[in-house]
Amino acid sequence: MEFRHLDENLRNTAARFPDQIAYQYASIQTTYEQLDRQVERIAAYLQAKGAPADEGIALILPNSDAFVTLYHGALRLGMYCVPLNPLYTPQELLYMLVDSGVKWIAAPRQFAALAPMVQAQLAGVQMIAVGDGEDALPPGVVSYTELAAFTERPLVPTQHSVEDTAVILYTSGTTGKPKGAMLSHRNLSSNATLIGDFFNYSPEDRIVAVLPMFHVFCLSVCLNAAIFRGAELMIFPRFSPMEVFREVATSRATVFVGVPTMYNFLMQAARQDPAHSEELRSLRLCLSGGAALPVALLEGFEKLFQLEILEGYGLSEASPVTSFVPADGRARKVGSIGVPITGVEQKIFDEADRELPPGEVGELVVRGPNVMKGYWQRPDDTALALRGGWLRTGDLARTDEDGYFYIVDRKKDMIIVGGFNVYPREVEEALFSHPDIVEAAVVGIPDDQYGEAVVACVVAREGLEVSMIYAFCEQRLAKYKRPVRIELMPELPKNQTGKVLRRELRERLSV
Repeated sequence: MEFRHLDENLRNTAARFPDQIAYQYASIQTTYEQLDRQVERIAAYLQAKGAPADEGIALILPNSDAFVTLYHGALRLGMYCVPLNPLYTPQELLYMLVDSGVKWIAAPRQFAALAPMVQAQLAGVQMIAVGDGEDALPPGVVSYTELAAFTERPLVPTQHSVEDTAVILYTSGTTGKPKGAMLSHRNLSSNATLIGDFFNYSPEDRIVAVLPMFHVFCLSVCLNAAIFRGAELMIFPRFSPMEVFREVATSRATVFVGVPTMYNFLMQAARQDPAHSEELRSLRLCLSGGAALPVALLEGFEKLFQLEILEGYGLSEASPVTSFVPADGRARKVGSIGVPITGVEQKIFDEADRELPPGEVGELVVRGPNVMKGYWQRPDDTALALRGGWLRTGDLARTDEDGYFYIVDRKKDMIIVGGFNVYPREVEEALFSHPDIVEAAVVGIPDDQYGEAVVACVVAREGLEVSMIYAFCEQRLAKYKRPVRIELMPELPKNQTGKVLRRELRERLSV
């Protein structure tokens, strides 16, 4: 199958569906023809200011129309984009800006005050300030409004290749410094194409983009796939259960893409006010990824909303999706991440890189057009991750006789208690089955006697005591799997995509 440059996908869709709504943001609707013109102006501005085709631009932006147009404007010119979380600390951002070598930075207007510090570290860097404000901008900072209104010079077309780097995504950096995964246009376009085909996206779809666009899950499954198929994108600047209920009901959205935490918050809100359970009925697809979806949460949500959640799997290095629960009538197996999407291969390897038979636990490996080019300026890490042409995911998994895959846990999160393997997800599933446990995360901490000990961090409803949780676990878990310590918390630490920060939990517990 041939895959196109991401800009070619946008141009083709704008030509085929010029009057179709491309996105809705802050009550403003923009057609594909209008989006194409916006992108052309931004690309022309960057070119007029001397940005070469192989230069990088950092997008330190929340979900917005500016993210969409700057992303595609840069890609049209041939630049690569580095999406970054606006909630990172200045030190974290500075490391990634320096490491990625970007020469342009798009950020909220309040970031403009940091321009002198950034320019001292990155010679010649220019900043685009997004948002309203009356204060004068520092030297080297231009307003996004100026780019969006640029008409002084037309864009001079440049030559592109599908193998060009489109995006550099920095991994979470749970150990050591974050690494930048280089994703080509072929990588991202293949994932957009295959996801759009897998779920039959069409111009009739309205896709809720509430996940952060700087995260590859939203970038591919919402933004890129919607443009490939001519669907409408409903852009939410942040996640709010009440806003989701209201906007889905009003706009008759058809696809919701979220992480388990979002589904949990929607379910908790609807339990407090059952009327909300009727407001998502227009959805034809509820897609979950980014973290393991607890079975108890899946079953509770589906019973309350009468909607089916399809769980998938992916990682930044794979653009990101590699498998999903089928939406074509094939059997759905609760707890499974489904089957590989078309064109992508998945296997289970042991420590010696030998394929394991169904039922045996090993490392999940992936191969396909979506797998990254490598890590930015990290040849040794690239060679380690892409051994023999297979991407090592670091996730422990198994298959069944029907070819369905099941994530057991993160390889690095596995807890070894007295020589026995304890998978945190298994313990979390047991905890989630308690009706008064809202959230749970399990980690291992050092133990002098057994090597490691199991600790559970729990968010519970009022009235549930630690002793009751211990008794609950005794009925459901083998002795070596039971938490030896249970910490009740008001909330679990999470990143902006809703993934629990286990490293932070370990740090708290070690104090």
